[in-house]
Amino acid sequence: MLASLGFRQFIRVGHLTIIDADGRRHEFQGEPGPRATIRLTDRSLHHRLFFAPQMAIGEGYMDGGLVLEDGTDLYTFLDLCMANLGRAETESIQWLLRWFRYLRGAARAWNPIGIAQRKVSHHYDLRDELFDLFLDSDRQYSCSYFLDPSDDLETAQYNKKVHLAAKLRVKPGHKVLDIGSGWGGLALYLADKHSEVQVDGVTLSREQHRVSNARAQAAGVDDRVKFHLQDYRTVENTYDRIVSVGMLEHVGPHHYREYYSKVASLLKPDGVALIHAIGVFRPAQPQNPWMEKYIFPGAYTPSLSQQTRTIERYTDLFTTDIEILRTHYADTLLAWRMRCAANRDAIVEMYDKRFYRMWEFYLTGCEAAFRHGTLMVFQIQLAKSIDAVPHTRDYVRAYEARHFRRPATPLRQAGD
Repeated sequence: MLASLGFRQFIRVGHLTIIDADGRRHEFQGEPGPRATIRLTDRSLHHRLFFAPQMAIGEGYMDGGLVLEDGTDLYTFLDLCMANLGRAETESIQWLLRWFRYLRGAARAWNPIGIAQRKVSHHYDLRDELFDLFLDSDRQYSCSYFLDPSDDLETAQYNKKVHLAAKLRVKPGHKVLDIGSGWGGLALYLADKHSEVQVDGVTLSREQHRVSNARAQAAGVDDRVKFHLQDYRTVENTYDRIVSVGMLEHVGPHHYREYYSKVASLLKPDGVALIHAIGVFRPAQPQNPWMEKYIFPGAYTPSLSQQTRTIERYTDLFTTDIEILRTHYADTLLAWRMRCAANRDAIVEMYDKRFYRMWEFYLTGCEAAFRHGTLMVFQIQLAKSIDAVPHTRDYVRAYEARHFRRPATPLRQAGD
């Protein structure tokens, strides 16, 4: 089996057993770590796992050609893969294949107006009921903010909105732009907590646009909270505050200069912007090819250095604050996949078993990536004036003290 050569080089941590399509067992042992057993029922995986392992593993699990054995669950198997992934990329053949994926991925992350809308629709215009089955009641589809590991998803997502609002320092009368406004939860929170605030949200998802406007109308704030089916690059007004949560991942490296230049042009002289996005700790690479094909076409996970370099070179903005959230998204993804598991039958009935396995693989793989320090979330605060926000974070803590939903258990230790 050709794949055995690849896994012999790949497994440096943990223990993997592969039962091939002919019933033969192959054992791969490294340093102490996770243990997993898989069975291949599709003979084509024997070579696909060597030449395109990321795609083959995902598609094999979706299609039933890769089956978990001996009590192995999906998280344990992917945890084992993630524990070994960084080491494998130093091998010569995998290094060459990685650079091939880089060139291909760079082309796919080209997102001009029009094409960007079609890529966004692939994911966010899935059936409305699906997102209700695993997200919180406000449909926050981004990293939660856990004050304590025991926080439930509703509490952690609410506190995420508080954390963002604290950094924005929204005041009565302000005009706010929400780039990538989702189902409208953050915009509605800002309107609810801050009187006389006007919010414009822009999204490329027709379904999110429909739902968010309906929510604004139901809340009685549609006179000052409006959502537009519009590319951010076509917005022409100016704003006191700009926020963008989970949207930068869909911009792509070809467009960072365009993105930050647009933010700068839309921001008033005393304005503040806050960019919240998934990032990587190491030099950026195109996303996993399976994720590109099935989940987020055209997406690209950026590095922090790509952002600061672009901001410094091409805008007049000051970077006034940067924060890194590490395991918060892993805990968020765990909550989402547990909710999906509890609603497995409903998801299968809505789509089919293959779709459920695809969604399960997506959430589980992302959780493992965050827990292994491959991914993180960064928040970058930007301003036109160096004095647009106070010089310490006391104002953030003061706002949060008034609005956080506090856990009943002691808070995690500093640095967690």
